[in-house]
Amino acid sequence: MPPAVSSPAPFIVLHGADRGVTGRFGRLARLWLAAFAVLGGLGLAACSASEGGAQQNGIAGRGDAGAGAPVSAARGQRLLAQYQCGSCHAIPEVPATRRLHGPSLEAFGKRSYIAGHLPNRSDTLAQWIMSPQSLVPDSPMPNMGVSTADARDMASYLGALQ
Repeated sequence: MPPAVSSPAPFIVLHGADRGVTGRFGRLARLWLAAFAVLGGLGLAACSASEGGAQQNGIAGRGDAGAGAPVSAARGQRLLAQYQCGSCHAIPEVPATRRLHGPSLEAFGKRSYIAGHLPNRSDTLAQWIMSPQSLVPDSPMPNMGVSTADARDMASYLGALQ
């Protein structure tokens, strides 16, 4: 009898994804694998998070000092300017937006997907802002060193854009 699996998340094996397969199908397999891994982890974090402001906003706490603080869309707007997100994206009401490389973030709250692949949910968006390559490994969006609390506020502002 095989040993019991200690993790409650199911294991998904995509043939070739763990063997460095290149090309269109290998990339797709890696994207799906990354999405399942992250979304499964976010689901587990949501189940174990304590009651409070983070859960009320659909974002599970990550255990850092700002995880339990209330989410502020106004602060998120200021942070988008501070982290210079406007260098690549056009963002409504954020100063110094130039949209040189990335897509416009206008009406982001109406979008179904983040980066064309991930469901547009506040917890997923916060993870995307903190570490885009953890969700889409070959994403051109850089990791800007955004903290959990900052990412939650930035996600709140972007989610409110209608």
